[in-house]
Amino acid sequence: MRLLFLGDLVGRAGREAAITQLPRLRADLQIDFAVVNGENAAGGFGITQPICDALFDAGADVVTLGNHAWDQREALIHVDREPRLIRPRNYPPGTPGKGSGLFETKSGARVLVMNVLGSVFMNALDDPFASVDEALEQSPLGMIADAVIVDMHAEATSEKMAMGHFCDGRASLVVGTHSHVPTADAQILDGGTAYQTDAGMCGDYNSVIGMEKDEPVNRFVTKIPSGRFTPASGPATVCGVFVETDDATGLAKRVEPIRVGGRLKASNPI
Repeated sequence: MRLLFLGDLVGRAGREAAITQLPRLRADLQIDFAVVNGENAAGGFGITQPICDALFDAGADVVTLGNHAWDQREALIHVDREPRLIRPRNYPPGTPGKGSGLFETKSGARVLVMNVLGSVFMNALDDPFASVDEALEQSPLGMIADAVIVDMHAEATSEKMAMGHFCDGRASLVVGTHSHVPTADAQILDGGTAYQTDAGMCGDYNSVIGMEKDEPVNRFVTKIPSGRFTPASGPATVCGVFVETDDATGLAKRVEPIRVGGRLKASNPI
């Protein structure tokens, strides 16, 4: 199976680039299943139903979220109506929506997708490792699921790496989001799980993690907010990860970073 994961979409530049590139990437890479992290897609903060629908129309099979899941209040309602929109799984019981789901490809293969929020330097939620372990036990790779994708939305690289090794041999891909900078450590772990610490963002890299530079720089220098963060609007780089799995086991046999367009050096597994 061929899997595609695109990192955090930031603002109009990021989402329009992803919507433009996604159909081409699906065709060129013969993608069976695509996941997009959309938690910064609406003005840099959260997601709306029209944006979510546009991502599905462009070829996303699932859209994941993160710590900005509820910045757009309508997401609290839409996440209950749209099973393909996945919020962090380790929110407390009773939170709207679901944090994982088992989805079918056009060929009938089953893909387990989950989104979890890290515990280091992030909002205090339930234990992400226990939450992921529960989902993996409910839909084990090679038995219930033909592929498993874990979106680890976390600040600390150590926690993302720990999650990769925790899931090794039980997931097809563990990929980090939230940091908005693609890491250079795409690899297949000892047990066969594809891993990258951060997929990077889909957004304008002539920025401070996707935001226009002046206000973030001002806050670092003066420690005084002087305005709102605004998504940068220049040419965007679409960043993500491509994984090819062994159909017999669901484990990875190939993993490649993706960087298309914008300022970053291109990396295209075609």
